[in-house]
Amino acid sequence: MRYGECDPQGIVFNANYLLYFDVAFTELWRASVGPWQEMVSSGFDAVVAEANLKFRAPARFDDQLELRAAVSRLGTSAITTNIDVVRGGELLVEGQLRHVCVDTRSLAEHHVPSKVEIPEWIRSGLRRFAAPDAESVETRSSQVGPEGA
Repeated sequence: MRYGECDPQGIVFNANYLLYFDVAFTELWRASVGPWQEMVSSGFDAVVAEANLKFRAPARFDDQLELRAAVSRLGTSAITTNIDVVRGGELLVEGQLRHVCVDTRSLAEHHVPSKVEIPEWIRSGLRRFAAPDAESVETRSSQVGPEGA
């Protein structure tokens, strides 16, 4: 960890984990779907609808962290990604992000995102990093979100 990411006690400041999650999710996306801008250029975007973090142990200045990301759920319009922050095999933070697929035209015209189904080309790319039951009905019913998004 870099010094500027730590609080006065030398512990990584909690809000920085969301920055780390964003990098991990973006890299997972790049590896599975391609550059983010290509998706946006084709009329789709994914916006964060929910973020959850469980802190188990602190990361400190100069720690080397590993982020492990996997798609835990591929819903009709939402993608849930679990991201673990690990140091030397020790789980420090458990995280989960839920992104909703939206139509970029509605965002541009009305400044309000309109939820849409995840296009098949995105879904098939994300399957490479998805849990085996990511698209099952049981997984969907156990996730928090409106209309099983």
